[in-house]
Amino acid sequence: MKRKEFIRQIMKDGCVLLRRGARHDIYMNPSTGKKQPVPRHAEIDNGLAKHIRKYLGLK
Repeated sequence: MKRKEFIRQIMKDGCVLLRRGARHDIYMNPSTGKKQPVPRHAEIDNGLAKHIRKYLGLK
């Protein structure tokens, strides 16, 4: 999955960018308070995308 598309999806579902890092950006779901790093690669593996969404409490 393209990173831009993944970021667009999680932001649409309510997540916000907490801070930028050198290799990862940290996103947070304000409703659950959970934080999760998202790598800055052009492509994100579908398994990793699923894990990030699950951890943040998104469907």
